[in-house]
Amino acid sequence: MDQPLARLVSELSRLPGIGPRTATRLAYHLLKVPAEQARRLAEAIVDVKEKLFHCSRCNAITATEPCAICADPTRDMTRLCVVEEPFNILPIERTREFHGRYHVLLGALSPQRGVGPGELRAEGLFERLEGVEEVILATNPNVEGEATALYLARRLKGLVPHVTRLAFGMPIGGDIEFTDEVTLGRSLAGRRDL
Repeated sequence: MDQPLARLVSELSRLPGIGPRTATRLAYHLLKVPAEQARRLAEAIVDVKEKLFHCSRCNAITATEPCAICADPTRDMTRLCVVEEPFNILPIERTREFHGRYHVLLGALSPQRGVGPGELRAEGLFERLEGVEEVILATNPNVEGEATALYLARRLKGLVPHVTRLAFGMPIGGDIEFTDEVTLGRSLAGRRDL
């Protein structure tokens, strides 16, 4: 394999969920497309890296400070939904069931991977609790997500009137980003106190 192609395969295989075979197929596909299409892809990647950043309030990915959700005066400021990653916000928004604000932890507790409470962006959450009546813990229903939810529930006890968890309409071991809107909507509607 020529050096430029080998380098592309190597870089593509570093992406999550992309193994060497898929990386090779993608690289050969990119060789077949017109140069302009490949250039648009490269420019889109560079734009993402140069123009997007984490909102200083909620840690969502944004091109504006604060992000559109934090800046929206029509959002319910008494409800705060805590998610693990920025990409967890979009599936919740698509349900049209939640009209509050978000806080992104940028991870979940995972002792095996060396992620403890200090590595999460949880302290910003505790700084945002004034006027909040409910914190919804929308972490993934897996071991790490459950551990994170329990940790946060203990820390939030007594600081807000209600701490709730998404109902288990979602499969155990699944991720929020892969859950359909109906299931996720029912999970939001059927959340429970912790």
